[in-house]
Amino acid sequence: MRKYRGLLLAVFFSIFLAACNQGVEDPLEWEIEDFTFTNHNNEDFGLADLEGDVWLADFVFTNCTTVCLPMMANMTDLQEQLKEEGLAVETVSFSVDPSFDKPEVLKSYAENYGADLASWNLLTGYTSQEIDDFAMDNFRTLARKPENDDQVLHGTSFYLVNKEGIIMKAYDGLNPPVEDILADAKFY
Repeated sequence: MRKYRGLLLAVFFSIFLAACNQGVEDPLEWEIEDFTFTNHNNEDFGLADLEGDVWLADFVFTNCTTVCLPMMANMTDLQEQLKEEGLAVETVSFSVDPSFDKPEVLKSYAENYGADLASWNLLTGYTSQEIDDFAMDNFRTLARKPENDDQVLHGTSFYLVNKEGIIMKAYDGLNPPVEDILADAKFY
């Protein structure tokens, strides 16, 4: 019996250690290509500025009449909860309407939501085609502005990116699972 007890203990310990190292369940592991765009302060900002940081990303635009409003409110609430948990997580919002969303427009928009711009960068400074390609190639989401329309078709996910610039998880930005995001952010 002692022989089996030692074997069972070894198996249990191995399973326990393996479970501790799993991290985020079903990680996406999508690499993000290098980028440098213009932030809400009219400064260059890119992947190199996020090196060593955990960050959340999304795609929004200031003229949005539907999904961006709750997404911005949710991200602002999430930013506050991350701070309350003592988690240093950066936020990056990519504008999907760069022809309208100039730096000063993005800054005012974020301030209206009460966003902490010390850890949140809203980006522009590319063409509509460039952001559509960037969104699809890196985040596997749409960011397309139809002709003769002021609204943009885009994804509504929040993306968790690890310190190495790898997208690990996507969450519903309209109804974010806050507890899951907090737990996952703690891991990275």
